[in-house]
Amino acid sequence: MRPFNATRPLVLEAALRVPDASGGYAETWQAVGTLWADIRPGSGRREADEFAARAALPLRVHVRGAPAGAPSRPLAGQRFREGARVYAIHAVAEADPRGAWLVCHCLEEVPA
Repeated sequence: MRPFNATRPLVLEAALRVPDASGGYAETWQAVGTLWADIRPGSGRREADEFAARAALPLRVHVRGAPAGAPSRPLAGQRFREGARVYAIHAVAEADPRGAWLVCHCLEEVPA
């Protein structure tokens, strides 16, 4: 495995619920911070639901390690933003025994 080369700045975003005018809520995304990352692609696949088909590209995003509970540690359910591209985070784990790097298993969905 080649060493990680964190040269791409990604904005870490967390979902935020805000009240709407009809008693419910709307979901918006709030920037938590910027992390430098090394992005490695997985194998792509095509998904379809009742509304549309889309290509799903799994990615492994490597970022510097952070202790559990730190705001700079990504969590499942958050997302990364790189310009117009958005990577939904599905799982986070240590990438090495020392915990110096984290691997975030992400999915970039693009219209097919």
